[in-house]
Amino acid sequence: MIVTGRMFRSVRPYVEQAAIDDPVVCYQGAVVADPRSGEFLRHVPIELPLAHEALTAFEAEGVHVNCYVGDELYVAELNDYARRYADFQHIPVTPVGRLSEWLEEPPTKLVAVDDDYRIASLAERFQGLFRERLFVSTSLPIFLELASLEVSKGSGMEFVADRLGFERERAIAFGDGENDVELLEWAGYGIAVADAHPRLQAIADWTCPAPSEAGVAAVLEALLDSAS
Repeated sequence: MIVTGRMFRSVRPYVEQAAIDDPVVCYQGAVVADPRSGEFLRHVPIELPLAHEALTAFEAEGVHVNCYVGDELYVAELNDYARRYADFQHIPVTPVGRLSEWLEEPPTKLVAVDDDYRIASLAERFQGLFRERLFVSTSLPIFLELASLEVSKGSGMEFVADRLGFERERAIAFGDGENDVELLEWAGYGIAVADAHPRLQAIADWTCPAPSEAGVAAVLEALLDSAS
């Protein structure tokens, strides 16, 4: 099963290529989508007043922000950050001017984009500013992600498990970023990929080889072989 911080439209081509029919956890767990119909089975956006407060705080910092509404990406302006992100994800991006003034419906997620030093500093401040009001985490070192407090990859998988009828104790989860902490905590057995975020390594039950060594694939093949 795929559990990702990415928007659904950007991950859907890979899901279709892999012929995955099970629900896909997207947007850090804020969305669980049916890959065949595109229907959002679960959607937990940020409350609008809280989103406005967060956007105003980001604007005061002068940082670029990606704002996700209705599986579309909106930005204040088409700068290098916006272009690189849209090109990398193969998605359209729409500039709308000052986001705090434009936003009229609850966004699924807000993501600040900057260099890793700046994002680390912002993460510390925003953790304090929005403590117990928003889910605040980094995915890549250049992304600071904000979502509803009810949202995490773990809560997304809990929804899927209830829907499909399996127990968390029988789930194995892989991750490498700070935003995978709740996913590995949720699963019965959590595996950190080599060179994962220190928080993830601290809670993981085991560490598998890096992507360059196809570590996740090797673990899955070994599990399947042992079950045959």
